[in-house]
Amino acid sequence: MVAVAILAAGRGTRMKSSLPKVLHSVGGKSMVERVLDGVADLNPSHQLIVVGFGQDQVKAALAHIPGLTFVEQREQLGTGHAVQQLIPHLEGFDGDLLVLNGDVPLLRPETIQTMVTTHQEKGNAATLLTAQFTDPTGYGRVFCADQDLITEIIEHRDCNPAQRQNPRINAGIYCFNWAQLMTVLPHLSADNDQQEYYLTDVVKDLAPAMALDVADGQEIFGINSRKHLAEAYAILQDRIKDYWMATGVTLIDPGSTTIDTTVQIAPDVVIEPQTHLRGKTFVGTGSRIGPGSLIENSQIGAHATIAFSVVSDSTVGRGARVGPYAHLRGEAGVGEGCRIGNFVEIKKATLGAGTNVAHLSYLGDATLGNKVNVGAGTITANYDGYQKHQTVIGDRTKTGSNSVLVAPVTIGNDVTIAAGSVVRKDAPDNCLVVSRAPQKNHEGWQPRHLREEKE
Repeated sequence: MVAVAILAAGRGTRMKSSLPKVLHSVGGKSMVERVLDGVADLNPSHQLIVVGFGQDQVKAALAHIPGLTFVEQREQLGTGHAVQQLIPHLEGFDGDLLVLNGDVPLLRPETIQTMVTTHQEKGNAATLLTAQFTDPTGYGRVFCADQDLITEIIEHRDCNPAQRQNPRINAGIYCFNWAQLMTVLPHLSADNDQQEYYLTDVVKDLAPAMALDVADGQEIFGINSRKHLAEAYAILQDRIKDYWMATGVTLIDPGSTTIDTTVQIAPDVVIEPQTHLRGKTFVGTGSRIGPGSLIENSQIGAHATIAFSVVSDSTVGRGARVGPYAHLRGEAGVGEGCRIGNFVEIKKATLGAGTNVAHLSYLGDATLGNKVNVGAGTITANYDGYQKHQTVIGDRTKTGSNSVLVAPVTIGNDVTIAAGSVVRKDAPDNCLVVSRAPQKNHEGWQPRHLREEKE
């Protein structure tokens, strides 16, 4: 049985933000959510989040995750003090406690699983995740005897010159036998320069205590500033892009592309430069996305093409072509084989298969049938200043250039709307709609300034 505690009470003053540090996003998820994702495979009996600064924001941000217990640390008096706050919540618990930091979001689930398994198989009282750095400056050093059993942990500032040559550092991630930890945890002292309760102080009184080196030191990267946030994001992006390229996705220029961990991509997709995939996005096989495109929380069908365009919270069907310079948003649904061309905006509108909107149009709050042809400059006037209204256009209907359809309005199948028409009334199937003022030619007319010059 494993309980997980995530320390997330700190303010993170170096972030220069009113947002609690652990809520800053890395690759589409907050840091603390990434830490929670890393322990999901453990099926922990308890998930305890130690909160302090901005705790209401943290609780609200994590409200969608079931089974969390929030533990308040009113004063931030060190890691040992934070873990002491867990005692009332783990009364009667008989298992192991995994302690993680909410600002260390790059730890792989496999590393966590290996740490817990090693801890349990060795029968350790304490297991510390460690790393060996070429330059360990600033980190606490972990000193070990045979079989990586810990003899001492010394903070960098307290190390003598010889001790500072030790490359093994403390990652601040721990697994404890809870019953044994409870023999020393309540008795921690804050008798040190910082007047804080250090969790490392319990290790000297627990045996056996073992160090476990992580193979990739980047996993334990902690975020304390915006610069660190950017560095962590770059590390995560390298992982994500390496993964997708290994599964058969082509990234033309990985350095100019970003992909959230929440994105799913099928094999044989080509991602062009300057393209960004965000949120819960799926891209179907054989599609080509970009260059210069943003896809967010959208579903892209197989063999679709999207160039220099923005697609948000929308669906693009198989074989559809979008762009350049199109904008799909607000639950737009583009059917199979559609063509959405230059400077077209579609908002909360559904287009049937084979429908074309080639250029310079706005379709909002509309339903279009199959094989509709929308002429350049067509607009669905969906807003009356108070509320939105629906436009319905039937199969195979054609709108002429610069048509305005004033909603609510329903246009039947096989209708042709003449160019320049302003359509305010429903139109039945199989008809021609002409709604425009007759042309008048005023012969001999001249602008006022020319008439005045002759006078």
